[in-house]
Amino acid sequence: MGRCKQITEVFPHNYPFLKQPLPPCHDSAESMQVYKQHCQIAEEYHEVKREIALLEERKKELIAKLDQAEKEKVDAAQLVREFEALTEENRTLKLAQSQCVEQLEKLRIQYQKRQGSS
Repeated sequence: MGRCKQITEVFPHNYPFLKQPLPPCHDSAESMQVYKQHCQIAEEYHEVKREIALLEERKKELIAKLDQAEKEKVDAAQLVREFEALTEENRTLKLAQSQCVEQLEKLRIQYQKRQGSS
């Protein structure tokens, strides 16, 4: 009787989310078996709930990682667009610089010709 009573007292503390089972009738093997099955099922249920909680937490972590990866992907795409725009601007500026150098050289030549003819 002490062993069953101990199980009965421990049960609600381990599984507060389940109703406390009725204590078994110690004179009935079937009652004892049903009580033991109830305790075993409660343990399995508790383990499944714990696994679900762990998987839910893992799901949250994976969603956060996915969100971060998508944000980084968007950031990377934005950086690629900015790089392409800056590359084009750089090419345009180099072309403008080249044209300015040519104009400056032409102006120098014209200035030197004026100086030489004066």
